[in-house]
Amino acid sequence: MSTSITTLIIDDHAVVRDGIRRALEMRGGFSIYAAASKSEAIAQAAALDPQLIFVDINLPDGNGLEFVTWVRTISKSAAIIVLSMHEEDEYVLAAMRAGASSYLHKSEPIPVLLAFVDHALTSPNSFSAKSMAQILERDQDAFHLSQRELQILSQLDEGDSLKALSARLFIAESTLKKHLSSIYSKLDVENRVQAIAKARRAGLLK
Repeated sequence: MSTSITTLIIDDHAVVRDGIRRALEMRGGFSIYAAASKSEAIAQAAALDPQLIFVDINLPDGNGLEFVTWVRTISKSAAIIVLSMHEEDEYVLAAMRAGASSYLHKSEPIPVLLAFVDHALTSPNSFSAKSMAQILERDQDAFHLSQRELQILSQLDEGDSLKALSARLFIAESTLKKHLSSIYSKLDVENRVQAIAKARRAGLLK
């Protein structure tokens, strides 16, 4: 006997909640609950431990991404799909960095919604969104990192000393320090650890 997937739909618009509910009921295999606010969602999530979550990016009492960040403190395996009417890159990237599994525009048809559900449930920690490759490329460009700086950034998490890293890159240690200073400034960080963490969140590092 198969176990249904506990699902929480969070949106302050009943028409959105009902639309997603109907789509999932057509597919079958979901136990569906709903919330209309961030505070209600937190209470529901704490009680239900949902496996699948849909959350609107804008809620009456807070930001849906704040809820996503909170969920990730208690569950690394929940599939979290952020819903939004926004198509701008900044919203997609913010959802990715908050820990969401997917970013879905509310206008997408049911087959696309169900495909995102399948991906999120299979790979909850692998982010998906339409045109994600292009978004990441534009985000990389937004930091204005040169190709040399990107190369150095990709080598930072190897754990090498500056001397070893400069030797591997065939540059003087003083030159490497200048590159690192530029990288830290462009990423708005203070050290190697922060640079690596921010680069990973931005999709610049695997």
